[in-house]
Amino acid sequence: MAAPETSTAAVPTLYTNNTLRNAFGGVLSFFILLLIGVLAFSIRIFSVIKYESVIHEFDPYFNYRVTQFLTKNGIYEFWNWFDDRTWYPLGRVIGGTVYPGLTLTAGTIWWLLNSLNIPLSVETVCVFTAPIFSAFASWATYLLTKEVKGAGAGLTAAALLAMVPSYISRSVAGSYDNEAVAIFALIFTFYLYIKTLNTGSLFYATLNSIAYFYMVCSWGGYTFIINLIPIHVLLCIVTGRYSSRLYIAYAPLVVLGTLLAALVPVVGFNAVMTSEHFASFLVFIIIHVVAFVYYIKGILSPKMFKVAVTLVVSVGLAVCCAVIAVLIALVASSPTMGWSGRSLSLLDPTYASKYIPIIASVSEHQPPTWPSYFMDINVLAFLVPAGIIACFLPLSDASSFVVLYIATSVYFSGVMVRLMLVLAPAACITSGIALSQAFDVFTRSIKFQLPGVSSNAEVDAGETSSATAEAQNDAVKTEKPEETIKDRPSRKSKKKERVHVEKTSPKAKAKKKRLLALPLEASVISLLLLVVLGAFYVVHCVWAAAEAYSAPSIVLTSHSHDGLHVFDDFREAYAWLRHNTDVDDKVASWWDYGYQTTAMANRTVIVDNNTWNNTHIATVGTAMSSPEKAAWEIFHSLDVKYVLVVFGGLVGYPSDDINKFLWMVRIGGGVFPHIKEPDYLRDGQYRIDSQATPTMLNCLMYKLSYYRFVDTDGKGFDRVRQTEIGKKYFKLTHFEEVFTTHHWMVRIYKLKPPKNRIRGKTKKSKSVHIIDRLSL
Repeated sequence: MAAPETSTAAVPTLYTNNTLRNAFGGVLSFFILLLIGVLAFSIRIFSVIKYESVIHEFDPYFNYRVTQFLTKNGIYEFWNWFDDRTWYPLGRVIGGTVYPGLTLTAGTIWWLLNSLNIPLSVETVCVFTAPIFSAFASWATYLLTKEVKGAGAGLTAAALLAMVPSYISRSVAGSYDNEAVAIFALIFTFYLYIKTLNTGSLFYATLNSIAYFYMVCSWGGYTFIINLIPIHVLLCIVTGRYSSRLYIAYAPLVVLGTLLAALVPVVGFNAVMTSEHFASFLVFIIIHVVAFVYYIKGILSPKMFKVAVTLVVSVGLAVCCAVIAVLIALVASSPTMGWSGRSLSLLDPTYASKYIPIIASVSEHQPPTWPSYFMDINVLAFLVPAGIIACFLPLSDASSFVVLYIATSVYFSGVMVRLMLVLAPAACITSGIALSQAFDVFTRSIKFQLPGVSSNAEVDAGETSSATAEAQNDAVKTEKPEETIKDRPSRKSKKKERVHVEKTSPKAKAKKKRLLALPLEASVISLLLLVVLGAFYVVHCVWAAAEAYSAPSIVLTSHSHDGLHVFDDFREAYAWLRHNTDVDDKVASWWDYGYQTTAMANRTVIVDNNTWNNTHIATVGTAMSSPEKAAWEIFHSLDVKYVLVVFGGLVGYPSDDINKFLWMVRIGGGVFPHIKEPDYLRDGQYRIDSQATPTMLNCLMYKLSYYRFVDTDGKGFDRVRQTEIGKKYFKLTHFEEVFTTHHWMVRIYKLKPPKNRIRGKTKKSKSVHIIDRLSL
């Protein structure tokens, strides 16, 4: 009788030890996550430490300006705001053309802080929004990966995402763009979907729809979610993994998520009318057909079931055909088959270059090079395949979603460099799974083979393996689809299985596990290599955050033999416009600088970075591509008073307007056929030297860029193009130079007043035709 009492007394002790171990592990995980959040925030503030607290890039300036308006005038004025300082003379309805998630989030943070008597400026809140949400994204990554492969993999994935350069590039302090909050929303939506899939909880399904709504508010990339999840649901159905949990995870998302998405003004009825959303509706019909088949299978006899399935499949096919016919009718009425230009560019990488040059002209829409993968995800590129393999051991609904996520994100990142941002979380999740599994194997192998620890390790391993077996059995139970009453095992067979499991002693399991251990030397060397790999990743990420991605594009720096040089020409030019021009003056420039001109100079612009009106942008491109007189007539018809050009030939700044000029020609020629690209090329080559074509040497962009340039060195040597310019001495007849920044990076010209008209018939120039077309 003593032995059973001893074994019975040992059970509470074992239970207490496991409880303490789990409690300690939970507290440790909490503090690790807290440190990961601090790391994610701190690694992104190099830009503030090295430079200053300033908004970066181009689009963030528009978001900052909109946030200022929101905090000053309130939410109702924001929804109804008509901005007459952009796209003159058309204007823009801001509330109906922006994704409001970022603006509302930063505005809410500012309001809460001021309610707590923390008087931070709107600009400060905007600067630090992205680093704050990068910490949230890391925590969301932990939750997602934990649902797939456990807490260890989750902590590893969260640490990797906190430092990954691809995400840092769009979330440094000052990068106040939609992606700052959208990546968190993307990961958190995926987490809630997997959580609902694992638990079958309608509560998490509702939260998932709300998270999807926040993603729709934040970024146009929400279409990635509403296509990836249906693909995964269809994959589960095809592979025989349908369950009620899958239905609960998907059906509320489509219904409630679509209704909420339609509430966002910029989306509206596009949530049900565009091709990007049709896949979700088709899978919605399919899953209902499958659910109905499983339902009638449980209540009908096999003979009646065959008849019912025939009927259901027939009706389902008829409904699907009707829906497809309606979709085809809707799609056929659109020249782009219901797809947006950016979506078509993802499906067909050559589409934009053929039909929409304005999309192809954006550098972040170009395909990435192979070195950019190593730059943006570094060693994760080598760990991703191992993580994919680990997801198949064993394959579950959650791990199959991760495999599908990484596969689709790799494709899209290969089409558009901007979507490296979508690849980063998937790469971190799979790499975290790979590293966690590798560390588990190597440390277990070392643990089993160290002298003096072997006996204790066997008992611990037995306890761990028994707990793991129970967890796996629970997972298998949850993964099985609903079984009918006839398919369920009897109580007698269940009892036999339970007795068989109890007979397997912990020592036997530990012995079996010990046979799977790797050699001690190989395990130690492998662990050291993984540590070195991790150290290399950390060093690279810190370098990328401090040097590659911390510099704001509004302030440039250059290192030379005589020290550090700072180029603050952009703010110098915008300050000159703000202080030396009238409030109602109109400024023309290429669309890249529209947002900055409106936000920093507070002047009306003709085009900006929204690029919603291709004809208007083509008009500016045509003016820049035309001779001086014709360009003056176009600008004068638009009430333009000043023209701004960016020139980098003196200091070697490559992203200037001369390097972008061919895109102006292509976009302008797409609307106005008299602008032809071959007229600006010599034997198919783009040149600005003495071999340049007369059309190139006499166009407005050439003259405004190189006017008086020969006075700088006597030769007119362009440091970007590495050649002397072709036409060095010329005068301007219709424009006058009013301001050039210290390093000649920004040049501002004023249109000369019109001369007195001479009576009589004059030849109608091509520019007049353009003006007539604009008036129509």
